Amino acid sequence: MTASRSRYSAIPPAERLPDWIRAPIGNASALAEVQAVVKQQRLHTICEEGRCPNRGECYAAGTATFLLGGPICTRSCAFCQVEKGQAPVPFDPAEAERVAEAVQTLGLRYVVLTAVARDDLDDHGACLFTGAIAAIRARDAAVAIEVLTPDFWGGHRDEGEGQAAQRRRLGLVLAAAPVCFNHNLETVERLQGEVRRGATYRRSLALLAAAREMAPSIPTKSGLMLGLGESFEEVVATLEDLRRVDCQRLTLGQYLRPSLAHIPVARYWTPEEFERLAAIARELGFAQVRSGPLVRSSYHAATS
Repeated sequence: MTASRSRYSAIPPAERLPDWIRAPIGNASALAEVQAVVKQQRLHTICEEGRCPNRGECYAAGTATFLLGGPICTRSCAFCQVEKGQAPVPFDPAEAERVAEAVQTLGLRYVVLTAVARDDLDDHGACLFTGAIAAIRARDAAVAIEVLTPDFWGGHRDEGEGQAAQRRRLGLVLAAAPVCFNHNLETVERLQGEVRRGATYRRSLALLAAAREMAPSIPTKSGLMLGLGESFEEVVATLEDLRRVDCQRLTLGQYLRPSLAHIPVARYWTPEEFERLAAIARELGFAQVRSGPLVRSSYHAATS
């Protein structure tokens, strides 16, 4: 366990989960089938690595989110369950084919591809997405593929050079023509340094803005976790910032602390507050809004 993760270990959870947070069980057979195939192909899913409460429901609906690049992330975000480290597994060029085989075996019709941050790679992991997209479409061109990417930033002291490199990496992914480009802000601007170590609010907004500019036919999407200490007004201001860069799709969900080593929950937002924020988001012009305590980035992703 790294020092950045253990800093919270002495802080117990503030309270029991409220009554409105009840994870759906989903389809047990679908859950077992996906888990068996993922294990056989030596793959990772953010559904399992991130302990998503909706994985049984999504698996039964023919949707899964594959985690590319191995199980170790080069960033140390305070909320995330994925293992952290500066020595990730070597790049595996065969991973894309294993993902494609799993998609074909499971008969998935909508696939979300995400990845750990791979700041150790020259393209910061862009090839992980393009390779998997190509492999899946070579077997079945009808599978819809959404991408949920890191910020493709790192190792650049000069802001201009960093932004140019970020756009080049983004361009590679957009050229593969995913049906949706997703990049999460995760939290409001004030809390970024504590919650998203290694990423910044403005760089993430710039990535979403660049995606709209470079590929205007591909919808963009972003998500926030609530319960980290943000105010209602800060959330609304963040939604306004997302609309300023023409982000079309939005997910809002409750942060649930994975372990005592992660940042504590500041409070639990009520279903009524999620509904109020959803209404505001629609008024602001988001074309698709998913808002609720158990909503996650890929929840009902196939329903546009």
